[in-house]
Amino acid sequence: MAQGRVVAVQTAAAPAAIGPYSQAIRCGDLLFCSGQIGLDPRTGDLVADDTAAQAERALANLAAVLKEAGVGFGDVVRTTIYLVDLADFAVVNEIYGRYVASPYPARATVGVASLPKGARVEIDAIAHCAAASR
Repeated sequence: MAQGRVVAVQTAAAPAAIGPYSQAIRCGDLLFCSGQIGLDPRTGDLVADDTAAQAERALANLAAVLKEAGVGFGDVVRTTIYLVDLADFAVVNEIYGRYVASPYPARATVGVASLPKGARVEIDAIAHCAAASR
């Protein structure tokens, strides 16, 4: 891949975009993953009203996008978690901890008023993908 060339990443293993955006964009050695919510990729519906179930599904969706790009959570350098209720921080943090390992990505967690489709959690990521050159 030429340095700076922008390439969209798309996989059926994660929900299709629900707007005019890509699941991820690769630019040079960086992969910018759009936020994932707890949508079932087959139905496009939220997996449950439960924050834990939505966080698990959002991370599985994110993992599918990373895999399609040839990288994994070990290549993630930055994430942002958006929560409708910051009281859900501990439960989401515990599930998130199953997907990442030391050295952990840099991260921000932000409380928001609402998310698409009534989701309770959304997670995005930036990964370094030099080893996955295509």
